[in-house]
Amino acid sequence: MHMTFRWYGEGNDSVTLDQIKQIPGVEGVVWALHHRQAGEVWPEEEVMEVKKQADAHGFHLDVVESINVHEDIKLGKASRDEYIENYKISLRNVAKAGARVVCFNFMPVFDWTRTDLFKELGDGSTALFYEKSKVENMDPDELIKQTTDSGYTMPGWEPERLKTIEDSFKAYETVDEEQLWKNMEHFLLEVLPVAEEEGIKMAIHPDDPPWSVFNLPRIINSESAIERYLSISDSPSHCLTLCSGSLGANPENDIPHIIRRFADRIAFAHIRNVKTYDNGDFIETSHRSRDGSVPIDDVVRAYHEAGFKGYVRPDHGRHLWDEDCRPGYGLYDRALGIMYLWGLWDAYELEKRKGVG
Repeated sequence: MHMTFRWYGEGNDSVTLDQIKQIPGVEGVVWALHHRQAGEVWPEEEVMEVKKQADAHGFHLDVVESINVHEDIKLGKASRDEYIENYKISLRNVAKAGARVVCFNFMPVFDWTRTDLFKELGDGSTALFYEKSKVENMDPDELIKQTTDSGYTMPGWEPERLKTIEDSFKAYETVDEEQLWKNMEHFLLEVLPVAEEEGIKMAIHPDDPPWSVFNLPRIINSESAIERYLSISDSPSHCLTLCSGSLGANPENDIPHIIRRFADRIAFAHIRNVKTYDNGDFIETSHRSRDGSVPIDDVVRAYHEAGFKGYVRPDHGRHLWDEDCRPGYGLYDRALGIMYLWGLWDAYELEKRKGVG
């Protein structure tokens, strides 16, 4: 596996490239032009500026997360073709910087949903938390205010995107899950040929959480949904981002099994743990298996058994030692997570050499 670390760019991240460089085994940064709104072309000169910064620290830019899909594409509006053409141009431009994987999602309105960005855990650290009953009784505007008051621009919750939130909710009144599937298929069949030409794998991220929120349709949320998604095209560019935390919020999703079944289509792995509760709540924990409900040890074993050569990153971490950081994206816990993942991987490598297991 090839270890990476998500980085939000100079002047937009509490973590620096110098700090990331000190984490063992990190080869590249997962990046994006976060100031660019969904639907805009990513200019070549801006892309190459990020490459210059990464090159100075010896990092590759193989993985982009994300070139956001404009809402009109998800809604199937007549204007979608213009935004799809812009998307194709952006794909060609990131390829010039060496991009090999583009992680994207097809979640309506919100990329992800949490009710508390700094819920305290028993050890005094804080983490992202989802309270199901609160979401069911909360006004979307209240959730938006809560999420955007963190002091950092949160991916998927950009201010420009949220200005039209009421219009977006109204538009989805006529778009159900089946229509969303059709709209996604149209987008994919348009962009996959370009991705294939450029040697890029389009790797969809599962819905987070993997169920409907505020009655919005959600479709990439289970093993059967992944099976349906992958049947859309046999293009080598048609792939997955397998997020153990997003899918793992639903205890019915057997993450190691899903990895073993679809390993050859997984281009990018987000590995993180969540602790789930019977009432539908969940909280993000350390990466260690025993701290959450996702068997991270078996997750890594499944990738090792498959001879996984794709890209991996530790996903959301807790907030430790009074670190001031973007919620879920501090330095310390993600660095600890990387060392846990490497420890598991190295142990399985040792087993393999000794013929054990």
